[in-house]
Amino acid sequence: NIMARDNQPVREDEMRLERFMKHKPPTFAVGYYPEGAVNWIEEVEIIF
Repeated sequence: NIMARDNQPVREDEMRLERFMKHKPPTFAVGYYPEGAVNWIEEVEIIF
C-alpha cells in the first residue's frame, strides 16, 4: 500500500490540471510582449 499512497499526490495534480484545462485557458504566444503577459495572467486568474 505504500506504492498507492505515493501515487496519490501525482493523481491529484493530474486531476487539478484536467479541471484547469477544461476551462480552455488562453494560450500565451512565445516572445517578448509584456502587455500580452499581463492580459494572459488576468484571463487565467478569472478561472480561479
